[in-house]
Amino acid sequence: MTYWRPFTRCWRRRVNLRDLFRSWAIVRTCTALSRVLGLAREIGMAFLFGTSLAKSAFDVAFVVPNLFRRLFGEGALSAAFVPVFAETMKQEGQDRANELAGRAGVLLAAVLTLLVMGGVLIVSVWFATGKGGGRLMAVLPLLRIMLPYMVFICLAALSMAILNTYKHFLVPASTPIVLNLVWIAALVFVCPRFGDTPAKRIYGVAWGILLAGVLQLAIQFPLLLRHGVRPVFSLRWRDPHIRGILLLMGPAALGMGVFQVNFLVDRLLAYAVAEWAAAALTYAERLIYLPLGLFATSLATVLLPTFSHQAADMDTGEIRSTLETAMRSLMLIVVPAAVGLLVLARPIVSVFFVWKNGLFDEMSLVYTTRALRFYAFGLVVFSAHKLLTPAFYAMKDMKTPVRVGLVAVAVNFALNVTFVLSWPVGHKHAGLAFATVISHGLSCVLLGRHLHGRIGSAGWARMFGTTGKALVGAALMGTVVVPVQSQVARALLSRIGAVKLAETASLLAAIAAGIVAYAVPVLFLCREEVRTIRQHQRSRS
Repeated sequence: MTYWRPFTRCWRRRVNLRDLFRSWAIVRTCTALSRVLGLAREIGMAFLFGTSLAKSAFDVAFVVPNLFRRLFGEGALSAAFVPVFAETMKQEGQDRANELAGRAGVLLAAVLTLLVMGGVLIVSVWFATGKGGGRLMAVLPLLRIMLPYMVFICLAALSMAILNTYKHFLVPASTPIVLNLVWIAALVFVCPRFGDTPAKRIYGVAWGILLAGVLQLAIQFPLLLRHGVRPVFSLRWRDPHIRGILLLMGPAALGMGVFQVNFLVDRLLAYAVAEWAAAALTYAERLIYLPLGLFATSLATVLLPTFSHQAADMDTGEIRSTLETAMRSLMLIVVPAAVGLLVLARPIVSVFFVWKNGLFDEMSLVYTTRALRFYAFGLVVFSAHKLLTPAFYAMKDMKTPVRVGLVAVAVNFALNVTFVLSWPVGHKHAGLAFATVISHGLSCVLLGRHLHGRIGSAGWARMFGTTGKALVGAALMGTVVVPVQSQVARALLSRIGAVKLAETASLLAAIAAGIVAYAVPVLFLCREEVRTIRQHQRSRS
């Protein structure tokens, strides 16, 4: 039996990695469609609202339900629930795990409903008093409409966590697609019925988001019922499993909360700086979220249940191996994406958001481009952060991300104040973006250090080696794409005169040239990493 153990372990590792890459492909495909639709919805928002006060007010109001979604939905609750749910299923069986899921859902719904009722009451009274400037009065009515969205989206996120633990990724990963489709429909069919000004039309988007939350929860119910997960109407929080989730959730909520509260502070500071600043940051973030969601977020979604099962088996070697493979594969993709967003920021923003007769004007283009260039630096650290954090949550270590988060947020807040006070008015929002990047980079360093002390080296030298090789290829790519884009754009403008067509074609030509310029050195420098990805792609097929 001892003789066969190394071969059994090797075979199991290949199976685990094959399942990981297969699940990642499913989530990545759905996330890709969601991000493309999300970009389409932002194009519609740019056309109808530009960087107007109505758009910035909507962005600030939408931060609040999203804050709770990340805390009580896909963030802290999922991070606390998935390890306990996986452990309960392994030790006590599926029926007991399903009962735990039903009880957790009812308890979450009750708590969130009370929070929403209190929030709507406070916002209504505040709005009735009329205290506050015009910018505040633009936010409060939108916030009142969208606050109930957090009940449905948090329950939808909990449903996603349950289904992911059951190795179902297709339907949960499709829920953001529903949001974007409803959002686009609201822009096309609903907003024009609310009026002819941005301040009136923005209410159509707010009501559309509330409807989308209901639908995101509803589409997951049939699959939950098929697995035997049903609501258990009991508010007994003294259940040892519920208490375990709450004990894990508290530190996780604090750890994620500091980042999310800091995100809210960023938006409020931007909103205070200028009425266009919050909208410009949101447009730049949407362009960052496309590659971030397509690769890092989708991979992190799969890693949490994968790490949780490995932690339940007390197999730290598998955690190290999985993290190393995932990180090295991811760096080959996000490093060139970051460089591309940096050097092609202006043509990218122009192609997507500048349209004839739209409200996204030249100044909107300038402000969004500045924010995107600083956010581009952070694509690598944002991605790494998303992969490191699930390892701690899977091992039920919620305190370390809290401590790291508090340090990072303190640094971020100090940098925010410094940049807002010292940078010119037209660049202050870019300073807020840069502060976010620096704080996330510090967080990755601290998380990696703590993880090394917990499970040993996860192949950090090989990770940095792969990142460095990717950076060499991306630097060569960056020297190629800029002249290709500018020369193709000039040539097409002189021949056809269609500005949008010339911009789009030149950007596509630059991307194609960049792929070739990046692939040549990477295929030579990163043969091992490319071979690993190809092996997993073949096994998935």
